[in-house]
Amino acid sequence: MIVALIDSGLGMLPTGAWLRKLRPDIDLLLMMDPDGAPWGPKPEQWVTERVLETARTALREGAEVIVVPCNTASVTSLEPLRAEVGPGVPVIGTVPAIKPAAAACRKVAVWATAATTASAYQADLITRFGGDAEITGVACHGLADAIDRGDLPAIAEAITGAAGRTPADTEGIVLGCTHYPLVIDAILAALPPGIRVFDSAEAVAGQTLRRMDALGRPLTGTAATRVLTSNRPGEMPAAAAAFDSGRLLGATLRPLGSTPFA
Repeated sequence: MIVALIDSGLGMLPTGAWLRKLRPDIDLLLMMDPDGAPWGPKPEQWVTERVLETARTALREGAEVIVVPCNTASVTSLEPLRAEVGPGVPVIGTVPAIKPAAAACRKVAVWATAATTASAYQADLITRFGGDAEITGVACHGLADAIDRGDLPAIAEAITGAAGRTPADTEGIVLGCTHYPLVIDAILAALPPGIRVFDSAEAVAGQTLRRMDALGRPLTGTAATRVLTSNRPGEMPAAAAAFDSGRLLGATLRPLGSTPFA
């Protein structure tokens, strides 16, 4: 069973790592897009066309399940993607964990990119799933880009800025960008003790495995990870080694140019 993860950069690593931990024998195809990154500021139609092109490559590479561990791509592209690949290929998107945070906390901050924070999509999620909680959007300027570069000083600066803009007495933080769990320890260190942090990577991995099991097909693979960069055979970005999930996936990386999952 080959599972393709589609994102512009390193935001796929937390979900990929959870898949590797929960089902070590599956094959993972990490499909990054350094040529087009970052996707967040791009027009919606551009992102959708990029996602569809990447999905076509994934299917040619033998993918049977497609995961989109990217909030931007999930917002813009899930429905066109599902129409493209058809009902026989499960497509799993990503939604910020606003609902569980609002159920557990009275005052919640959603940390996300500036574009997502200002989006109608996030506002709609808060309206639909925020319940009685007081929810504030906090734009984390430059954090996702700094994570993609592995720029630790810039990461620390972006986290400090976001923590300073987070309202006092906040009880829960929703990580509204899939990059942010990569630096969760630094985020926790910048926040007052006792604040709960919610992210969706484990939940997305769990949903992926449920959809895989429902296919009723043999799931055992070669326990390998391959990387495509902008739809070409590639390597894991050097910045991935700065993060636990990047190192975990890197340990099962199939060498560049090797026979795919053989």
